[in-house]
Amino acid sequence: MTDKTDAIAQYYEKIMQALGEDTQREGLRNTPQRAAKAMQFLTQGYDQDLESVVNNATFESDMDEMVVVQDIELYSLCEHHLLPFIGKCHIAYIPQGRVLGLSKLARIVDMYARRFQIQENLTRQIAEAVENVTGAEGVGVVIEAQHMCMMMRGVEKQNSLMKTSVMLGSFRKSQATRNEFLTLISRR
Repeated sequence: MTDKTDAIAQYYEKIMQALGEDTQREGLRNTPQRAAKAMQFLTQGYDQDLESVVNNATFESDMDEMVVVQDIELYSLCEHHLLPFIGKCHIAYIPQGRVLGLSKLARIVDMYARRFQIQENLTRQIAEAVENVTGAEGVGVVIEAQHMCMMMRGVEKQNSLMKTSVMLGSFRKSQATRNEFLTLISRR
């Protein structure tokens, strides 16, 4: 284990003990270490940056029509309760001479989602990142997610779904462009 993992595990052990658990009982003996490793995985976006995630995977292209990738799974932790929110991200952009490798869109989503987040900021971060690396004429991002802080605690609303969108460039300026994107992602 790393020093970072050990430090995080110590805090988990203290939290569990404060809740009244015996951290030495068989089922919990290694839980603080496992939880520390899990938390490091769930927040690995802090150790990533846009340049290394994209890794020069933009390519010249004559494509100047909308590119859409929908239903990119995302898993994040809300910064208010550290509870998961889980959903799908839909991304569209209109290239201006360069396209982005398909898997890089998913990697960008993961990089920002794997940080303590609120969905509103996550949506904007993804849109701005895609705009930054592609130089696109426009970018649209929609996220649909269920939040465990709404489902497991507080108001306990099991069927709630939060939707956020960010439209940049031509997606913001042109109602027709925005409508094309929203129509494309509504078809399943």
